[in-house]
Amino acid sequence: MSDNDELKKQKHQQRQQKLKESIDAKVAKATKEQGIFMVITGNGKGKSTAGFGTVLRAVGHGQKASVVQFVKGQWPCGERNVLEKLGVEFCVMGTGFTWNTQDKELDTKAAQAAWQEAKKMLIDESQDIVLLDELTYMVSYHYIDVEEVVQAIKNRPPMQHVIITGRACHRALLDIADTISEVKPTRHAFDNGVKARIGFDY
Repeated sequence: MSDNDELKKQKHQQRQQKLKESIDAKVAKATKEQGIFMVITGNGKGKSTAGFGTVLRAVGHGQKASVVQFVKGQWPCGERNVLEKLGVEFCVMGTGFTWNTQDKELDTKAAQAAWQEAKKMLIDESQDIVLLDELTYMVSYHYIDVEEVVQAIKNRPPMQHVIITGRACHRALLDIADTISEVKPTRHAFDNGVKARIGFDY
């Protein structure tokens, strides 16, 4: 090995050591144990997918999980097909996309019915993780009162994790979130006329 190669190797090791020390310090500071409230928002594709992935992870560790789907309606759902077999409870709003129904009264009643089920999950100490998939739209359309959602999340069992997905998340929910991820669109096949594909998009 040349002197130049040896120098590069040493510099790489030094950089990695500094990185390790920085990460170790952060890990050492993270001493609290509590349920995490996470928001996955933004205009990009993959918000629900990320939420379902976390649910699957929890179930893989033997934890109890529940899901409320506020928008998907009666569409086939690959995640639901798998997770229900693993014991995950699902509540599906059932009316589908609000631009399809175009019936505010019907959508409001359906959203409220789904929210009542969600509230039961949010007081159930046996639930390790609750996914409120695409709840943000229900708040944006004023089908569900945001302050009621905020209070339900604040008053949930202390070790329970909650994930909310959807675009344009209300500031009141972002303000109390422990973790926020924003999914940004760079390119989407649908914009170029490609149909949603089973197994990939739903």
